[in-house]
Parts: sequence; C-alpha cells; structure tokens
Amino acid sequence: MNRLHVAVLMGGPSAEREVSMKSGAAAIQALRAAGMYVSPVEVRGEDFLLPTGTEVAFLALHGTFGEDGQLQRLLDQRGVAYTGSGATASCRAFDKALAKEAFVAAGIPTPLYVLLEKDVRPLATMQLPLVVKPARQGSSFGVTIVQDRAQLEHAVEQAWRYGDRLVVEQFVSGREFTVGILDGEALPVVEIRTARAFFDFEAKYNGDSEEICPAELDPMTTARAQKLALQAHECLGCRDYSRVDIMLDAAGALWVLEVNTLPGLTPQSLLPKAAQAAGVSMTALCSRMVSLAAARRPVAAAA
Repeated sequence: MNRLHVAVLMGGPSAEREVSMKSGAAAIQALRAAGMYVSPVEVRGEDFLLPTGTEVAFLALHGTFGEDGQLQRLLDQRGVAYTGSGATASCRAFDKALAKEAFVAAGIPTPLYVLLEKDVRPLATMQLPLVVKPARQGSSFGVTIVQDRAQLEHAVEQAWRYGDRLVVEQFVSGREFTVGILDGEALPVVEIRTARAFFDFEAKYNGDSEEICPAELDPMTTARAQKLALQAHECLGCRDYSRVDIMLDAAGALWVLEVNTLPGLTPQSLLPKAAQAAGVSMTALCSRMVSLAAARRPVAAAA
C-alpha cells in the first residue's frame, strides 16, 4: 500500500468547488503522510486526465459532477478504481427525491415530503414549517426553512436557481446529528449545534457551529442512531464510507434527512472528527478509503 500511486481528484465545476479544493489538500497531506505516491488532479469537467500509472483515484469532489454519479461512471468506463460509492448509489443519494423514495420503501423514517417540478400546487396540503431544498445540490445551497407562508414563494424561487426539481419536506424541530459510516460500521455520533436557523454553508465551513463528538446521548439512543444511519447507507447501495444526517425530535423519534457519499475532509469536516473520536486519525482514515478502493482494482492493474 505504501507506494501505491493515488490521484487525488478535486475541484470540479459545482458550487462546492472551493470546499472540494480544501478537502483535496487535506487528503493529499494525509496520504503523503502515509507514504503513498500522490498526484493532485484539478478537475474542471469531463476532460480531466489521470497521471500515467494511477492505481486508485481518490475522490475529493463535492456536489454536481463529483458526487452525483457522473464522475464515477466515467471512471468505471476507464477501468479505474476509485474511493467511495459507485455510480448508481452516488446518483441515488445525491438526488434527494430518489433518496427519499428509497428511505420510504425501506421503512426508514424520513420527514414527510413532496417533489416539485415547476408546479407549486402540492404545497397547499402541507403544514408549516417546511424546508425547501433543490433535489440535486449539496452544502445547503438553495435551502430555506419556511416559517410563514408569505416566505414560501421566495424560498421556492431561490431553490429553483439550483435546479428544476425541488424537495419540500416537513421541518423537524429538535437536535441535529450526523453519523459517519466507515467500512460497514457506524462511527461515534456527532451532534451539531449552531445559532443559525440551521446547519447551512456558513455554519458548515466558516466556524459558526459547535460539534460535540461523541454526542451527549444515552447509549440506547446512540445505538438507534447508528443502526438507522447504517440502514440508510445500505438501502441506497452505498459502499466504503458516507455520512448520514439525522434529526432527533422532542418525542425521541429519529428522522433521516440525507446521506452524503463524499463528505468533506476539511479541518472543519464532520467525518474526520467522528473518525478521530473512534481512534482513527486523518492519515488512517484516508488510507482506509484508498485500501478499500484498491481491493476493487481490475486484476491486470492489481497484478
């Protein structure tokens, strides 16, 4: 493993490009610390080139093209092993409407929702407060919590700037948690606290939040959250690792919001913090991601 040639793909054309560059830089540092031969690859679109001799592509992209299955499909076509979930699972998890359908079919509790496609009539039957979000976007871009029906039209217009399909779901009031999954096991639960309306882009990346890990939960609730996160990860067909966002309401019920197949790896990111709480350093975390991908290399490439 030590001299494996790893290409770290970062950047991308999405709104999350800046975050991706930071994730990529952190991954490069960790993999080099592990003794691997690392080549940074800045991606801008489909025409990216991998260095000769690349054995594993480490995916540090977020959002459209990186996390939605497009990049994974291209790498499959090129016969290149890569970190994280495959193309189908990535697409399903990134598209919030497809993910919600899968959760409902699997009996996984998720907030009541409707899918909007340029028609707001279904909103008439939903009670406030609501969360309006683009179906295919990350880092909370275009997300609004609507407390007053007068805000609804503006929230929908804002979300439609990021795509023509929206998910509008019932807002769950309570405590917010995230659970990392690594190689088939749930990591310690992280609680997210912020003074903002919700865990938005500013809270995620500009330090306007507090993360408690392990979360201050009783053992039974912790176990329930971890089990639910693993079920959500598996029902979407994810592999290797992910991060599952969950709400705990006042009645003690847990609700799955979404699954992130390529969670951030920046110094502020939650998956590395959860791994650290489990005794897995950033270097060990990124190395594990690479080793899981390396096991999928074509026989000829692995020989």
